[in-house]
Amino acid sequence: MNRYRVFTVVFVAMFVLVACTTSPTGRSQLNLFSGSALNSMGSDAFTQIKEEEKVSTDRELNAYAQCVADAIIEILPEQYANNNWEVVVFESDTINAFALPGGYIGFYTGMLRVAENEHQLAAVMGHEIGHVMADHSSERLSTNLLISGLLIGTDIALSDRSPQQRGMIMAGLGITSQVAVALPYSRIHESEADAIGLELMAKAGFQPQEAPKLWENMAAESGGSPPELLSTHPSPSSRIRDLNARVPAAMRDYEARVAAGNLPNCPRPRKLDNTES
Repeated sequence: MNRYRVFTVVFVAMFVLVACTTSPTGRSQLNLFSGSALNSMGSDAFTQIKEEEKVSTDRELNAYAQCVADAIIEILPEQYANNNWEVVVFESDTINAFALPGGYIGFYTGMLRVAENEHQLAAVMGHEIGHVMADHSSERLSTNLLISGLLIGTDIALSDRSPQQRGMIMAGLGITSQVAVALPYSRIHESEADAIGLELMAKAGFQPQEAPKLWENMAAESGGSPPELLSTHPSPSSRIRDLNARVPAAMRDYEARVAAGNLPNCPRPRKLDNTES
């Protein structure tokens, strides 16, 4: 057991000393990966996705996504606004979108259809960029690494147990770590990205009250969802409730942008109203 204790103390101390950071919302984070490393991973992942998915050549759809992205990128903090952001639309009915470290944004045509207007599309884009600004990729990788390290330490400590006992204990710890640590962290990330995204869309001149409406559309499309305890995302009702609660504060940013003028103009292509693929 002594060697397990030594392993645990050293391992946890390393994380505490090296990885303490703060997210844009003021939340303490565990981050072990540098920005350059994440940007390289983001570039590699985006290249792979473009090779595996069908990239849309529809100029109107790409211009629509680019217009919304440009409006949000314009108001980002300098360290993110200066990225040479690449925006790609993928031809798929999948209702999904993503942003990757290094300045990469992907939208699936299924998501473009579910977002009923430019404001709802901005809510999705702000949310995805929010993940990047909050270093959620690094935090998730760091958390998984910590869990793996502690599980290895536990396995070492159980070396005097029978293989069957060790297997049962390790399996139980694996499930517990997912429910108690990994899944809640994912829900925290989603909620934080919602908050950051709402602020971004409002400052860019998109109507923040459209954000909860987007997630109402998403809930209608997705049908039933797993219990929130076992889901990596907040339940639709929780997400909509939290967004509605944040809308009044976001409206102040939106009204300031309205007063300043030069609102974005990204009309939604009519072809997206066609439900056929």
